Amino acid sequence: MKVVIVGGGIGGLTAALAFQHFGWDVELLEKSKHITGIGAGIQISPNGMKVFARLGLADEIIRRGFQPRALEMKFGRSGRQIFKVPITEEGPKRWHASYVHIHRADLINCLSEALRQRAGDCIQLDATLAQSRQNDRAATAELTDGRAFHGDILVGADGIHSALRTQMFGAASPDFTGNIAWRAVVPVKKLGRWTPPDTACIWTGPGRHAVTYLLRNGELANFVGVVEHDQWRHESWTERGSRDDALRDFAGWHPVITNLISTADEHFRWALFDRAPLPQWHRGRTVLIGDACHPTLPFMAQGAVMAIEDAYLLAYLCNMSRTDPQHALATFYRSRIERTSRIQAGSRANMSTFHKRTILGQATSYGPMWLAGKLLPDLIYARQDPIYGYDITKQA
Repeated sequence: MKVVIVGGGIGGLTAALAFQHFGWDVELLEKSKHITGIGAGIQISPNGMKVFARLGLADEIIRRGFQPRALEMKFGRSGRQIFKVPITEEGPKRWHASYVHIHRADLINCLSEALRQRAGDCIQLDATLAQSRQNDRAATAELTDGRAFHGDILVGADGIHSALRTQMFGAASPDFTGNIAWRAVVPVKKLGRWTPPDTACIWTGPGRHAVTYLLRNGELANFVGVVEHDQWRHESWTERGSRDDALRDFAGWHPVITNLISTADEHFRWALFDRAPLPQWHRGRTVLIGDACHPTLPFMAQGAVMAIEDAYLLAYLCNMSRTDPQHALATFYRSRIERTSRIQAGSRANMSTFHKRTILGQATSYGPMWLAGKLLPDLIYARQDPIYGYDITKQA
């Protein structure tokens, strides 16, 4: 049995490793000339690390990443703490895996190196999809350079601008959320006394919020800042912005935030768009995973992890139903749509929670969080249990 995967990002690479784990031949098509990751950090919560543990990669990802000491929330201007709950030891005990921050490039390198070691020369670079076709026996990806790759299953892991999704279901009509996001990565040695805490830290404020955490064994600091914005609507992860604009958006904020912005050499920004869940993710022998079918706003740090969960379950189901792949793909959708839709909705709701503008709104939202952090931290842990405690490898 053979799978052809379109897209060499986190979801595509994890899918390739998962299918190889179950004994399938793998062909991975990546349109870029090099497999690499953009200069940003990502958070892999315990539900994602369980997949990598099953694939034998958890230790290496931990080695290349950073394990935060706690989950934390602060006010963006004053830096006053709303809550802080430890997770270095508590997380693995409660959720049975670690919480890891890692540079996207480090994760991509880890996954691609493992895939090459395990599946040989299966990664095709400079491979842009022109069209797909299928029949009762196979699915085919035809490239713009004339090459064609055939498999029993064709998987679209080509992200938020998925060409395969467009071919299957037509052009999408995303809704602008009224928010733009900034990102930057800075060497910690440049930050001095205003280095971000060694936690997964959310900084809240009227009409905006920021997230900070450390990467690469604490050598790098990652910054993401989200600001409500009416005008700028370009959806690109690689659009450069100016330091002055970023500082203007976070004027008067805590020095940890403004120092990160001031010290960064590069500032990227993109508009945040929302998309309704698709009514189906497959047609025939072709299926979508990750952002290609359920793109998620970055307010729960679950977008990449949902793709990781998708990848493992899809490989498992296809392997269990080799003689009827269309049944496997239908089962995959039914098994995942409730969870991914719930994560999409929760991420959408957090956008409002982090941006409270009034004193009353802040007191209503953050007061109970502060009280729970001081007196009943188990309530904060329990809120994460359905997400972090989930184990897709046991659902399979």
